Amino acid sequence: MMPRQATPAAAEVRAYLAALPPAVRQRLQQIRAIVRATAPAAVEHFSYRMPGFRLEGKTLVWYAAFKSHTSLFPITPALLRAHRIDVAGYVTSKGTIQFPLDAPLPAALIKRLVKARAVEVRAPRS
Repeated sequence: MMPRQATPAAAEVRAYLAALPPAVRQRLQQIRAIVRATAPAAVEHFSYRMPGFRLEGKTLVWYAAFKSHTSLFPITPALLRAHRIDVAGYVTSKGTIQFPLDAPLPAALIKRLVKARAVEVRAPRS
């Protein structure tokens, strides 16, 4: 496997993470690592003032920190239904899922969500 190329977005992502409190930064670094491991072909990017990843030129996911949670985008109800992913116990809204800062990060769920998004991104558009 070839080493990851640094992207211009990498500096923006590092600056975003550096501005966060240490515990929140660590959680987002965990999410970042999970996405990288789950979708190794994804390329880091930064848009809408959030770090994220693109796959085959399309947005795979964004992740961000808020006052009491971290979020993963875009996680739509249609995606959850199509892949039969249970997110009971998490706050969701149109396009996002929230992971409270006072609870363990659900790594297995995040992997499932990233895999589902990769399938969605790679699906032919009609």
